[in-house]
Amino acid sequence: MATVSQTHQPPGFRDVLFARRSTVVALVCFVVIVLACYVLPTLDLTAIGKMSVRNRLTPPGADYFLGADAFGRDVLGRLLVAGQTSLQIGLGVAILSSSAGIVIGLVAGFFRRLDTPLSRLIDAMMAFPDILLALSLVAIFGGTVGNVILALSIVYTPRVARIVRASTLVVRELPYVEAARALGSSTLTIMVTHVLRNILSPILVQATFIFAYAMLAEAGLTFLGVGVDPSTPTWGTMVNEGRQYIDNAFFLILFPGVAIALSVLSLQLVGDGLRDALDPKLNKET
Repeated sequence: MATVSQTHQPPGFRDVLFARRSTVVALVCFVVIVLACYVLPTLDLTAIGKMSVRNRLTPPGADYFLGADAFGRDVLGRLLVAGQTSLQIGLGVAILSSSAGIVIGLVAGFFRRLDTPLSRLIDAMMAFPDILLALSLVAIFGGTVGNVILALSIVYTPRVARIVRASTLVVRELPYVEAARALGSSTLTIMVTHVLRNILSPILVQATFIFAYAMLAEAGLTFLGVGVDPSTPTWGTMVNEGRQYIDNAFFLILFPGVAIALSVLSLQLVGDGLRDALDPKLNKET
């Protein structure tokens, strides 16, 4: 009796991405955080920015769900508005550093003459500790949101550039790139169409990690007093402002700290899930 052999289809992107429950939970958690920060303030559920000195340092309760700060402002409303700025900084750094890293990495990996000087520049920048380099750049540029994004983008660009360079060195030697050269395709077309399109996976994964790193770095810089101006609410500024009241109003640090931790952890887990889903080795038939 003949037996019919069954071929097993390799798992698809969605199958691998959502195979782990932690990735799904992390993605849902991050989406909820983003929606809460951008949707709830428009519903006027809290008196955002309204001061009431009489109610200063009120603990969480019916009047103030997450308590009130030293100026009597609702912590929940301020937490949501601050989250918008923190998320914007993380996203801005991820986009800017990824864009700059792609350009530097492609040029270094594709043009042999430029590889050595650009690689030495990348190594020199990565030799500095991230927080010290960011602290120095913010001190030079100033403590605005745009300057913090620029400073952190300079810090994290070498990470993306190194990954892009390494991937480009491999892809440029593949047969389809040689075929494109033989057919007379321009250098720019080969770099964008044949090289960049095939190395987007590690770039996307690294961008999610940089998103998380940037949010954490901004909070650290602000806590040290050299980050975003205190007049601009971020989760980092809320932690910095609440540290002097930690003995009798610990919730001022607790809630923004939890928001930072949840956002960063969620992005890290989503990045891990993307890395597994985009890894070609996982698509092989077992």
